[in-house]
Amino acid sequence: MYLSRTNNTKAVAEIIHKNTGGDLVALELATPYPENYRATVQQVVEENESGYLPPLKTKIDDIQRYDIVFVGFPTWGMKLPPPMKTFLKQYNLSGKKVIPFNTNGGYGIGTSFQTVKELCPASEIPEGFSMKGGEEVYGKLLVIKDDKAVEAEAEVVSWLKKIKILK
Repeated sequence: MYLSRTNNTKAVAEIIHKNTGGDLVALELATPYPENYRATVQQVVEENESGYLPPLKTKIDDIQRYDIVFVGFPTWGMKLPPPMKTFLKQYNLSGKKVIPFNTNGGYGIGTSFQTVKELCPASEIPEGFSMKGGEEVYGKLLVIKDDKAVEAEAEVVSWLKKIKILK
């Protein structure tokens, strides 16, 4: 499960999928965020301040059949994006391994991984993965491509081995 605005998180999700199998699911909102970056930032700030959880278009009918759920997202305002909060509150992931991964503009994960732990108190949360993606504010969109994608794959595989998903 991943949320991606500029396709950097999607690129990492695809690397994880390629190496682990399973299903690759994009988290889509019932009402997408604005195309305009600054308008999206403002909307997300307001959602975080009010606690609003945007409704999702994505539905997973058989979440119970999964033992491991990867959740990928960009860091927005140093926080877990509201749509990912919606997903984690909407589905019962108790007893599952919930594995966070993140792309960010260079400021790191903020409180996002901690929020995943708080929203999944009955789940096992291994060490998450984070890497620098784009910086939309500066017009740098998809950066995990070409040589950077090769580097990202090596880092993801190393992390998957470290958390014992791969041997």
